[in-house]
This record gives sequence, C-alpha cells and structure tokens, in this order.
Amino acid sequence: MALAAASAMTMAAAAPMPASSRPAPSTVPLLADSALEALMGKEPTGGRCAGSCPVGSCSTTGFWDENRLHRSDDSDRRQLLLQRADLGSGARTSSTGTTGAAPSAEAPEATGTADAADAAEVADAADALTIRLRADGRLTDVSVIDTLGRHLAGRISEDGACWHSTAPLRAGTHYRIRATAEDQDGTAGQASWALATARPRPGSRLTATFGPTAGVYGVGQPVVAELSRPVPADDPQARRLVERSLQVTSQPSVQGAWHWVDDSTLHYRPRTYWPAHATIQVRSGLDRVHVTDSLYGGASEPLTLTTGDRIEAVTDVAAHEMTVKRNGRTVRTIAVTTGKQGFRTRGGIKVVLGKERAVRMRGDSIGIARGTSDFYDLPVSYATRLTWSGEYVHAAPWSLESQGSEDVSHGCTGMSTDDAAWFFNTVRPGDIVDVVRGYGTPMTAFDNGYGDWNLTWKQWRKGSSPAVAYPSANSAVPARLRPMA
Repeated sequence: MALAAASAMTMAAAAPMPASSRPAPSTVPLLADSALEALMGKEPTGGRCAGSCPVGSCSTTGFWDENRLHRSDDSDRRQLLLQRADLGSGARTSSTGTTGAAPSAEAPEATGTADAADAAEVADAADALTIRLRADGRLTDVSVIDTLGRHLAGRISEDGACWHSTAPLRAGTHYRIRATAEDQDGTAGQASWALATARPRPGSRLTATFGPTAGVYGVGQPVVAELSRPVPADDPQARRLVERSLQVTSQPSVQGAWHWVDDSTLHYRPRTYWPAHATIQVRSGLDRVHVTDSLYGGASEPLTLTTGDRIEAVTDVAAHEMTVKRNGRTVRTIAVTTGKQGFRTRGGIKVVLGKERAVRMRGDSIGIARGTSDFYDLPVSYATRLTWSGEYVHAAPWSLESQGSEDVSHGCTGMSTDDAAWFFNTVRPGDIVDVVRGYGTPMTAFDNGYGDWNLTWKQWRKGSSPAVAYPSANSAVPARLRPMA
C-alpha cells in the first residue's frame, strides 16, 4: 500500500507486517494530515482504543466515513488542534496541512514553561492525551517529551489504533509529540507536533516530604511520604493521581506499593524486605500536575536511601532467647527476658527506630504510678528503640538471673550489658526485630512505629488505589515502542 505524501512526514523501512483481511481500500492514507489526530479528555480504558472501531475489524463499508477513515464517538473527548512540525526540513504545518514558520532547532528555555506561540491550541493539563490513528495501519511508537527532556508515560492500545497517556500532563509546559506508524506492508511514516498546556492557577501547591532522611538503613525501612495538604479517601481520582506521581525505584528492583495511612501520609514497602545493599530512589512527579479543581502539585525534594546487610533479630518469647542473623546466617544467640504478666512484649515484626547510648526509664511514662511495687526509675545503657511508646532492646544487668529462663520486664527485651552493647553496635534503623511465641498483643501497623510488615501483601494492597498498577519484581520498564504482532 502506498502512503500518501504529507509535508510533516518522513519515511523509513521496516519489517513487513503480516497481511490480514481488511475491508478498507488499499489507498487509505496513513500519516496524511487527517490520518492522525490528538484528543483531550477522558482517559480510554481497556485494551482497545476507546471511542473508535477496532482497526481491521469493520465488517462493512458502513463503518467507514466518506474519506475511508474510521468513525468514532468522542462524546467524552475533544479534538485538539496541534501545530505540526516537519521532522526533516524544519517546516511547520498546522493540522490542516498549511505550512508555517519553521521552529528553532533549539529547545525552549529549560523552565518547562509553555509558549502558546509554539502550539496551535493551549490544552488543559487536567485532561488525558490520546493520539489516535484514523487510517488503516498500526501505531508503533509515540513519545511525548517536555522541554526538560521528561517523557510523559503512556501506552499503545492492543489494536494499535491509539496511544493514551498514563501519567498526567504538567500545567504550563511545552511538549513535543512524535508518532510513528506502519501500514500492512511495513512502510513507516513519522510526524511531530507541538503541544502546550495552560499555566496552573494561582494558589497553594500539593507537595510531598519524603522520609526518612538520606542514609543507610536496614532492609525493613518503609519509605514515608508526608503530603502538604490532605487528599481525602472520598476523592479516589485525586488519590490515584498522587499515588501514580510518587515514584519509588530500586536497584535491585523489587515489587512494592504505596499504602495510604491517612489523608496526608503514605508508606511504601516492597512485598518482602528490601534487598541488602540496595539503592532506593524516591521522587515526586506532582510538580505542575492538576490534582483537583483548585489544587496543583508543586516541586518536592527527591530522596535516596541505601540498605546495609540484612539484619534480622528473632525474639522467641517462649524460649527466652534472641537469634540474630546477618544475611541469613546466625551470628549470635542471646539469652533474654521479655515482658512479664500484665506487661507482655508486643508480638510481630518491628523495625528499629533509633538508638540511645543512655536513657532514663521511668514507670510513670507507661502509666505505672509512683509508690507501687511495679514502679521503676532506672538509668539504662545501650537502648535500641522499637516503638514510640517506649519498647526497647537494652542492657538489664539487674535481671541477669532471669535472662534465658523467665520474663520479668515491663515490656522491653532485656539482656546482659555485653550482649546489649553488641546488639546496639550491630543494628541500625530499619533493621528487623520479630517477636514470636508467647507474646502479648500484636504490634499495630502504623500508630506506634513501623509495624508495616505485619500486614500481608493482600492487606497492604487494599490501602493502595485500586486503579494503580505496580510492576512486579524484576520487571523491566516498558518500552515506548510496541513491537508489531
């Protein structure tokens, strides 16, 4: 099939596409001015190009318009008039094919700010972008890049009829769109457009503060995002957008997800613990993104964390013993005493919050009245904190005779001074302490430290936005180019 010539098109050889039975005439143009269109509005759903008949599946010529192009129902979207740019000579044409002044080969100033003169129409960043092929053939690649070189995420539909954005556009930003398609004989054409989005409205901005601070942590450390403004659960679309925009990547890669703790706080953790010696990068893509009618995203500081060795301490309450492992190998077994009746040590997985070389512990800090037999006021050494309410692993020289045989503490895990000093110097924030067999109430997930790992992966994902798809472990970043079937 011969491709119609157009001023905004370059030709390239490509592997032939398998022939298929199509009712459309072989003279249908592929990348002529009317063969590709851009639409703004509701994001398409499903595998096929929503709002258009599937390419190659029209059973009668009644599904084709007078120009031999597919019909469509765009009640949820509107066509966007874009400025076409010639990939070869630099000439610029409108979507009607009229040649205009050539754009500068240099990118606009690296501010990400849109210049309305570079596009035929200014788009609303609140809408999704769709690039649709109206002629017989298949899209093979679409890229949408802003002036700072950032790619807008998107995917080509299963039928190859359209590409739609899967990440939000940024307000006040200039984009360059490039699309490539092939006909059934494998002949390729390519076109380019300029797209500008309207500037964000004045007002407050939604930003994210990531934690903990940059540094080296244990493999159980969750990532925390504190939002500058609440995003309520009754606005699932806004939550979905925020969750998509908060990006966490790691090397080695893992499967992980955000969980909404409350309207302003999210935690991110992998399905299982982070790998040892991993690098974790956290960044926000909210800047200039339209969140709600009156709220846009602002710039947020990125965060980089690394993990150390995989340190796990398992406290067996019934055996009065702690086993410490480094990268799966047992390195020390410690006799301990845990919480006595009425003060049982919380069970489940906890994460080291911090370490205090010396701390004063008093009974009234946990509700024990002065003058009672259980009241205490003691200087404590080598205290490793596990909960905000005051549960520690620490030296307890006053209970040496009970360590390894009975539980006499008020909820902390006590051990000899030598063992406590070794433990203190071995662990770091983010390391795992798992309390098993014979414990008291279970560790809660979020209100007393990092109990995140006590939720199953299914329970964890229930706190994520249902419409956000997270990649599986070791999955590659999807390429923009979709191979032909």
